[in-house]
Amino acid sequence: MPIKFYNTATRKKEDFITIKEGKVGLYVCGVTVYDLCHIGHARSTIVFDVLYRYLQARGFDVTHVRNFTDIDDKIIERARQLEKTPEDLAREFIEAFYEDMGALGVLNADVEPKATEHIDHMIKMIKTLIDKGFAYVEEGDVFYSIEKFEDYGGLSGRRLEDMRAGSRVAVDEKKRHPMDFVLWKGAKPGEPQWPSPWGPGRPGWHLECSVMSNHYLGPTFDIHGGGEDLVFPHHENERAQSMAANDAPFARYWIHNGFVTVESEKMSKSLGNFLTIRDALKSYHPQVLRLFLLSKHYRSPLDFSKKDVLSLQTGLVRIYRTLERLESLIGPFQKEDVPHAGALSDEQSVPFLKEFIQFMDDDLNTAGALGLVFEKVKEMNRLMDTHDDNPPEDMLSRLEEERRHLLSAAHVLGFLEEGPKSFFVGLSNYSETVDEDEIEGLIEERITARAEKDWAKADAIRDRLDAMGIILEDGPQGTTWRVKVS
Repeated sequence: MPIKFYNTATRKKEDFITIKEGKVGLYVCGVTVYDLCHIGHARSTIVFDVLYRYLQARGFDVTHVRNFTDIDDKIIERARQLEKTPEDLAREFIEAFYEDMGALGVLNADVEPKATEHIDHMIKMIKTLIDKGFAYVEEGDVFYSIEKFEDYGGLSGRRLEDMRAGSRVAVDEKKRHPMDFVLWKGAKPGEPQWPSPWGPGRPGWHLECSVMSNHYLGPTFDIHGGGEDLVFPHHENERAQSMAANDAPFARYWIHNGFVTVESEKMSKSLGNFLTIRDALKSYHPQVLRLFLLSKHYRSPLDFSKKDVLSLQTGLVRIYRTLERLESLIGPFQKEDVPHAGALSDEQSVPFLKEFIQFMDDDLNTAGALGLVFEKVKEMNRLMDTHDDNPPEDMLSRLEEERRHLLSAAHVLGFLEEGPKSFFVGLSNYSETVDEDEIEGLIEERITARAEKDWAKADAIRDRLDAMGIILEDGPQGTTWRVKVS
């Protein structure tokens, strides 16, 4: 079964056929660094992180490019408000991006260019577009003429006639068509600027991504990704200027993720429901957040609600309890035992991994893949339940193999990458009543009480811990604890 992706450009699922056999060029529009990333940025970045991981796991040599827009109207205005330079502001929020996305388990891209590093390349593309008649100069600004590009609207499905009929009076009277967009902005006093043949200024946003994708992946590459809010006008404009400049197709597959709402409302600072990743991480474990953001198909809208996030937390706790149980039987899992990149393609004879691949091949169906992971965990618990006291060697070997397969699938999704103890300690940080040292001290007191057969004291300690939201479990390897999840 071939990998299939829904292609925004054709509005249907298509078999994924790469330009070069075994290689994938993947460009994902990154963030404009004028503020902290919000939960919508987290969803988009995690979706394409999983795509990157999965293509590697299927044996592809992937070049993943994810840019930073570090010069833009919003950056300049925010820097002015905060009395900082645009350069310092951009640097600050790039660092914040790495911190927040790193907490969510997002891998770095192979190439992470900044727009300001490619000004010369942008000027070169503008010159090409002017020479070919696709762009025009007006008083130090350069505009792209959408009427010159016959297939404008081919990505978003919009018709040029409808755009003209439905447009308002153009804000910039220098434009020949209301939807023409800027390639080069003439400098304004006090703003960052670079020299150009048309006078000092800076590049337009749409141009930046065209140039960076072209520079690192070539004029035609495999996949262009981003949030669905970028389809028009950003990606439409990228496509138009790139194809016009290069006389070649642009991205072959366009993949866009759906919006995130918060408690059924569009996220907005004016509504007070603007949720940054940093704020969300104050309330929820990062693995819980990641799992939640993958719990619906990437193209579907996703509503962020406390109830649904905590429901996923309950499921994740159940998985980690199973891993903890496995550790007591067969020992801890060694990270070096995780199959190498490409191993999923080598293990399609394993029923669980074969079914996992089928879900992921079907337009990156992470919701179905997660459901399969939860079913596998139930199955492993049922198997362990049959021999609680003295499991036979063949069962232990089977459990070891199944755990390896489970964690291989989880690695593609980017979770279960820490041990159970570490996870439960981390989860305890999200309960106001939990103090790890206090818990460990009480457990030691209870162990001493049990050794002295002081059952009343041991029971009292258990009850005290229960009131703190801590559940104890006594097993052959000793006493373990976890946070009670409602």
